[in-house]
Amino acid sequence: MQTQTKTADNGVNVETLLTAKAAITETPEAGQFTWRTRSEWTGGVESRTTIEGFFGLGEEQARKAPHTIDADHPEQFDASDKGATPAEIALAALAGCLTAGVAAVAQHRNIQLRSVKATVEGDMDVAGILGIDADVRNGFSAIRVTFDIDADATPEEIAALVAQSQKRSAVFDVITNPTNVRVTVA
Repeated sequence: MQTQTKTADNGVNVETLLTAKAAITETPEAGQFTWRTRSEWTGGVESRTTIEGFFGLGEEQARKAPHTIDADHPEQFDASDKGATPAEIALAALAGCLTAGVAAVAQHRNIQLRSVKATVEGDMDVAGILGIDADVRNGFSAIRVTFDIDADATPEEIAALVAQSQKRSAVFDVITNPTNVRVTVA
């Protein structure tokens, strides 16, 4: 009797990731990255952020093409609703980072995914942002991430995928840990 080995194909090249990990382990300075965005006001409370290049692997890197993200606010705030709010974009970044992590970890563990859906909700009292109450925080008071994952795996294996993704997520870290932020005017 011949046994067939099933190999997961989630579209993640784990060998490339492991090669990068080994190279950065040997040359730690190559792991120092600086990500960049450039935002420009376009009117009202709208802005367009462009993402083109970054520094990493010891030199400047370019994207194949620029990426843009439009930010705005809903009509309820007398805005034109031409984009998501910056707070929603932060939630989208968290969802995207965690979801990518689930796919990468699943591929590494040879778990075939059929679908991964993340719902992210953030609670916010806008009285802080609007200057109504100085004691109210401007940001989220709570964030909830709920995954719906269909995979060739047990519930325990799926929970482990999510836990490892959370452990390695840069955006989860940014949101849950203090980061030094310096704002200057040119």
